[in-house]
Amino acid sequence: MKSCLLIIHTFSTLFFFTSIAQAQQKDKDRWESQAKKVEIIRDDFGVPHIYGPTDADVVFGLLYAQCEDDFRRVERNYLWALGRLAELEGEKELYSDLRAQLYMTTEEAQKAYAQAPDWLKELCVAFADGVNYYLHTHPEVKPQVITHYEPWMPLFFFEGSIGGDLERISTAQLKAFYAPKGTLGAGEEQGQFTALQFEEPKGSNGIAIAPSRSESGNAMLLINPHTSFYFRPEVHVISKEGLNAYGAVTWGQFFVYQGFNEKTGWIHTSTFVDFIDEFVEDVSEENGKFSYRYGTEKRPVATQNITLKYKEGERIEEKEFTIYRTHHGPITHLEQGKWVATKINWDPVQALVQSYTRTKLANFAEFKEMMDIRTNSSNNTVFADGEGNIAYFHGNFIPKRNPQIDFSKSVDGTDPGTDWQGLHTVDESILILNPGTGWIQNCNSTPFTAAGEFSPKKENYPFYMAPDQENFRGLHASQLLSQQKEKLNLDSFLQLAYDPYLPAFSFLIPELLGSISATLPAVYAPAMQQLRAWDYRTSKESVAMSIAHFYGENYQRRFRSLNRFAQEDPRAKVPTASEIQAVFIQTVEQMTRDFGTWNTPWGEINRFQRLSGDINAGFDDSKPYIPIGMASGNWGALAAFGARATSTTKRLYGYRGNSFVAVVEFGEKVRAKSILAGGQQADPQSPHFFDQGQPYADAQFKEVAFYREDVEKRKVSSYRPGQKK
Repeated sequence: MKSCLLIIHTFSTLFFFTSIAQAQQKDKDRWESQAKKVEIIRDDFGVPHIYGPTDADVVFGLLYAQCEDDFRRVERNYLWALGRLAELEGEKELYSDLRAQLYMTTEEAQKAYAQAPDWLKELCVAFADGVNYYLHTHPEVKPQVITHYEPWMPLFFFEGSIGGDLERISTAQLKAFYAPKGTLGAGEEQGQFTALQFEEPKGSNGIAIAPSRSESGNAMLLINPHTSFYFRPEVHVISKEGLNAYGAVTWGQFFVYQGFNEKTGWIHTSTFVDFIDEFVEDVSEENGKFSYRYGTEKRPVATQNITLKYKEGERIEEKEFTIYRTHHGPITHLEQGKWVATKINWDPVQALVQSYTRTKLANFAEFKEMMDIRTNSSNNTVFADGEGNIAYFHGNFIPKRNPQIDFSKSVDGTDPGTDWQGLHTVDESILILNPGTGWIQNCNSTPFTAAGEFSPKKENYPFYMAPDQENFRGLHASQLLSQQKEKLNLDSFLQLAYDPYLPAFSFLIPELLGSISATLPAVYAPAMQQLRAWDYRTSKESVAMSIAHFYGENYQRRFRSLNRFAQEDPRAKVPTASEIQAVFIQTVEQMTRDFGTWNTPWGEINRFQRLSGDINAGFDDSKPYIPIGMASGNWGALAAFGARATSTTKRLYGYRGNSFVAVVEFGEKVRAKSILAGGQQADPQSPHFFDQGQPYADAQFKEVAFYREDVEKRKVSSYRPGQKK
């Protein structure tokens, strides 16, 4: 009998491993078959131009090429999106993972994938196959958590913006609610949160120029995202099914996020449209079950148990959570002891449909039809096309609400009148098309100045549709465009986009000069004279720029009222003359302490440095760097370079701002110039690790190779996935 059982066990084991081997061989055969259809051409800057018969073939090649360039960023983006980051980075990321799973669990993502249209499934399969084939052909690359990528995974990562909707939900508040009792439980509110830091703005600039304002008589577009550096690489994807898109792709995604095709171009800028709402629920417990009041009803609170893993030393530990949901959404925090549900846009299949469809459209009419899918919640869009249209869409996913209720605050979840009443259509939303100014700009600023005197009127729209305030970049762009007398070409358009004037200091410095008293010690007079003689233009040689930067930072940290100069705010603090003088003295002393002298040119302080391809590479004052003359977007710099010191440096190092930037001109043939912060690839041994560093500093853009004949002229290598380059 024992012998029979042993034989059965042996055959069962053999059958199991044989089945696995057969499945792996089937995968390998499919990958190799698809790889033969794909051609990757690398140009002289390492940009991959990916050709294939079908869109799915191109997606396969695109993900393979992304993994070649920076697999670790592809990997980390999916760990974050899937809610598995704690398995790599430890317990500190547990509530980031919980946040990801609150709105969709793995099982729910798999069900959503099963209901997706067939063409989208094909792209999702190609995504997974491209990553898996890269890992198969690069055994030296060891995945840290996910060893096999699945087609349903992109449903967790359907929007390419920096941060996205989920990151607006506080992990600190989640922890305060969901942490196990005895640490910080659901009956407690967290009393302390991280103090507000003075950070570089997250966002982008978009400018569209009508044919009437261009030398060629064609529409032009500035694509100027302000993201963390190395957040997106530059790619070109071409199929025989109508795909021919160029631009920036967020690591791990299969659609060009900011970019253009032969006929249309688009740039997303982060919006302040109110598209997230918090509903205060009236929850009660009876016999261990929770319910909540809704009108005259009593509804059950949906509960679900999930298990999250996290790294603890060399071990993987697990933690159990029970998550709660009402029809408004998952419970995310407490407010005055009451449970609060947070409702956001969550339609991953349609969001992927919209994100991919966007890249293949031919004109404004098709683009507007795509926008009516209405899943792009966190962005505005500036647009131009080959027919000469320029347009601006303010937001996209905008819930209809009762205008009598203030949705800028949490609302009463027991009142059915607070529920969303569908979505605003594109025609009901703020849309600018071919304004009489011949230009449109948006710099994460109010839409009511986006086209000068032809801008929409604030009183025509509900407040929640456009609470965005004016900012210094918006003021700067509007001023430049309204004063531009000569028609623009690509080069003069770039000059406009890199104008060195900083409008914030045209307010701050006169206020400072008017506040200085006769009691100011003489030792500070030379620094004050630098500012008195300054024209508010940044350059790497400018000492005044150095002083102004640190003065502006200290001013904002102290008074939190800088933006009152851009948009009137009666609540903002107006500092006294003595307070202003004290901040100036503090600034000069700080610079002397940190740099040996306040008399230090901006380029010696403001640096661009890339020491390794690590995601958190760090900086070093003693290592080589490139001096940068650009400045922070906080001061109104359109070409933004956000820089900061670290715990181990005194000098400032760029970390966010101009990343992928392009200027595009549409016509019989599309023409474009672009630059990518640093370089295309994360390997320090690659010639494309930092080959765009100095051109980036000098604003020396490269010509984009868009047509096949131009790609061939710039070709450095050509290969198929799986082949050595």
